[in-house]
Amino acid sequence: MRVGVGLGLPHVVMGALCLALTACGAPEPAVGEGASTPVPSSATAGDDGAIGNDAAIKVVLLGTGSPVPSAERFGNSTLVQANGLNLVFDAGRGAAIRLNQLDVPLGEVDGVFLTHFHSDHVNGLADLWMTGYITALGGRKGSFHLYGPPGVKQISDGLLLTHRNDIDVRVADENMPRDTAAITPHEFDREGVIFDEQGVRVTMFEVEHDAAGAIDPAVGYRIDVGDSSVLISGDTRPTPKVLQYGENVDLLIHEVADFVDPSVPVLQNVYSHHTNPQQAGEIFARTKPAMAAYSHIVNGAPPRIPDLPLDVMVDRTRETYDGPLTVGEDLMAFSISDRDVRVEAYE
Repeated sequence: MRVGVGLGLPHVVMGALCLALTACGAPEPAVGEGASTPVPSSATAGDDGAIGNDAAIKVVLLGTGSPVPSAERFGNSTLVQANGLNLVFDAGRGAAIRLNQLDVPLGEVDGVFLTHFHSDHVNGLADLWMTGYITALGGRKGSFHLYGPPGVKQISDGLLLTHRNDIDVRVADENMPRDTAAITPHEFDREGVIFDEQGVRVTMFEVEHDAAGAIDPAVGYRIDVGDSSVLISGDTRPTPKVLQYGENVDLLIHEVADFVDPSVPVLQNVYSHHTNPQQAGEIFARTKPAMAAYSHIVNGAPPRIPDLPLDVMVDRTRETYDGPLTVGEDLMAFSISDRDVRVEAYE
């Protein structure tokens, strides 16, 4: 398989991608078990370098960071576009800003899916919801749909209570329809298909964010559109569920955590709640995705905890995995069709 790299990317971005992408010299992956045909080559970019419109799924990393308030890596959030739908998975800090950069109207987000309720996965939710109902900015028609495990309704109720004054004022002062600010929670207490509309199917599955099970719920998601598929791990330690649901997916987006000095006591708790590069490599090697990608990258908190260089993280992943790998950056896009994954950085 050849993974395409977009045209006209800045040299710094290209250099970072070349550390990670199969197209820049990493070993070719084996065809997944059970596959009947070889993995095809990537489609080429158009004259302007844009991703083709024939992709079954387009995925954009809105935020690839951690709780660290970084200007380069916003809070964890991922946009999945397919069959005219805009689905957002987690809504960390800055999700609304990133969508605006992509010219995706905030009023045209068809659903937000939460993996768990840590602050860095929900602290951009109020902005996404409220800016989406401001008539001049979002113009949403009808309710804001929120999906996920038990606890989603509590978040919905809390947002409505907290921002009731804003809603009342906009209804009275701007003649905004009140149902524009409504939130419809879709809460599911067991794994399985939780969304199936317009040929887009979303499956929720349980993951393990900590060994004791104190972080409950914690889930991941798989998105299927025809024969194309994406898995989003959510925050998790290595768990069999990712292996089960991630086998032979086109794009497997996994969290990762590692540091310059693993012996620092405060970091031991971080390691116990996440997946390190060697462990992630083992997961990728077993699931055999057409493309593996890192997001929710936990590698430091400068200046107190220096960042682990990303090339070191890639090297450590290569100890257990030699297939296609991309280290995600904010607004990086993946265009997926028939085991063909094209990667483009945002200009």
